[in-house]
Amino acid sequence: MLDISDGKVVRIIALAREYGSDSPQLRGYIAGLNEDEQVSVVVCAWIGRESFSVDELDEAIATAQQERSAPTEDYLAGMPELASFLEDGLDALGISVAYAEDHLRDRG
Repeated sequence: MLDISDGKVVRIIALAREYGSDSPQLRGYIAGLNEDEQVSVVVCAWIGRESFSVDELDEAIATAQQERSAPTEDYLAGMPELASFLEDGLDALGISVAYAEDHLRDRG
């Protein structure tokens, strides 16, 4: 399982859609996440772009931890389709973005 709340991933999706994957707003938000959360965002994007399947989740997490070299916000900024990748990744993991968005608003 990913080590990040659904709400944080939904926030990243919203920021990427509103400002773009290379925006200072998105970069700042990602930079503020802890290392496990950053790894989880990368893994979710990888699953969404089909670099890994849900069945390979543990392998994807290990790979993301081992290959981490550049700041995560720089790596993710290079994905123009980041929002779509994350949404597809959450969907593959059985997490409804619409449901998570609704509950994020309920708390807000």
